[in-house]
Amino acid sequence: MAMEKRPFQLVVFGASGFTGQFVTEEVAREQAAPERGFRLPWAVAGRSREKLLRVLERAALKLGRPTLPSEVGIIVCDINNSASLDEMAKQTTLVLNCVGPYRFFGEPVVKACIENRTSCIDISGEPQFLELMYWKYHEKAAEKGVYIIGSTGFDSIPADLGVIYTRNKMNGTLTAVESFLTINSGPEGLCIHDGTWKSAIYGFAAKNSLKKLRNASCLKPVPVIGQKLKKRWPISFCKELSTYTIPFWGSDTSVVRRTQRYLHEYLEEPPVQYAAYVSVGGITSVIKLMFAGLFFLFFVRFGIGRQLLIKFPWLFSFGYFSKQGPTQKQIDGSSFTMTFFGQGYSQGVTAEKNKPNVKICTQVKGPEAGYAATPIAMVQAAMTLLNDVSDLPKGGGVFTPGAAFSRTRLIDRLNQHGIEFSVISSSEV
Repeated sequence: MAMEKRPFQLVVFGASGFTGQFVTEEVAREQAAPERGFRLPWAVAGRSREKLLRVLERAALKLGRPTLPSEVGIIVCDINNSASLDEMAKQTTLVLNCVGPYRFFGEPVVKACIENRTSCIDISGEPQFLELMYWKYHEKAAEKGVYIIGSTGFDSIPADLGVIYTRNKMNGTLTAVESFLTINSGPEGLCIHDGTWKSAIYGFAAKNSLKKLRNASCLKPVPVIGQKLKKRWPISFCKELSTYTIPFWGSDTSVVRRTQRYLHEYLEEPPVQYAAYVSVGGITSVIKLMFAGLFFLFFVRFGIGRQLLIKFPWLFSFGYFSKQGPTQKQIDGSSFTMTFFGQGYSQGVTAEKNKPNVKICTQVKGPEAGYAATPIAMVQAAMTLLNDVSDLPKGGGVFTPGAAFSRTRLIDRLNQHGIEFSVISSSEV
């Protein structure tokens, strides 16, 4: 971390964006917590001073803290102006970057932060961006002693730390985990802002470049320990949760696998195999989803198809995504549960053909995923980064949340802020 005194400890960049405003509110809430005893000096950053001020005024009103706008710094700064990014980075220890899609806007922020010895976290759910940043900047970040940590939002803190939590709670060696995400919506239904929809469209369109990037990296495979985890069918029924499931298309699998590689290569821990699924309910939901998925996969292949998907998110996603995003009522009525089924061995790991003899089921539960859980996860990751420096990997670099935080108190912090980790059952077979 930089030694010179900087005016701010953290800056929320993109604070007036849809997700940024919730992150800003969460930082303000965290700063007001009586147990803190002191306040970190912080600021918001973005293109328009007026918009940033409005976000602070709204947060002040919501939290009943009329003095908030006068306590928080405002930095005017534009993603297309590298000098202004440098200026922002120089003034803080840590940037919370909320400006996506990251494949278009993420790299200049990473670059400015590293050059100015500033750490940076984001909430990207885009594997291509996350993996590319590692290859391009890991050594530079380590040289400067700063931490660049991607995907510290709903993608992928619950999954990545959920696997680590499961491993820590297992009596024996955990060798494989499947996670199942269930999104629970209230009477007002579900809705997601179209920023996430756009990221998915660009992500699918660039699948080949992600393949190329992985091939070019020539990584040797992580060893499979214990019995190999079987892949489920694209639509399969999960008996334990009595629901149909499909593979989870987010970045969780990419992130968890990178964490497991790191823990294996640097901390010599046995790597855990991982697969992510999402529960879709009954057979009618399955049929609806199949149609939506086919539409999406067909349109996403052509330039004009992508333009249509971007222009009419509400239509093509059957009402799940919209340009307005969810209402406060929809956010308040929603929650998520991620259930982990782990298996492993009580006494060291024997030959592959031996059946695992320990099973464990854990859960991570939290509020609405995109705009309640994500800000909590990001802000607690930020607090951990600022306060638990001695428990982070030595020397800095580009990390996944699990690699950065596996030895910190982040899980405890999340538990205290409404993202709850618990063991459901554990048994020897």
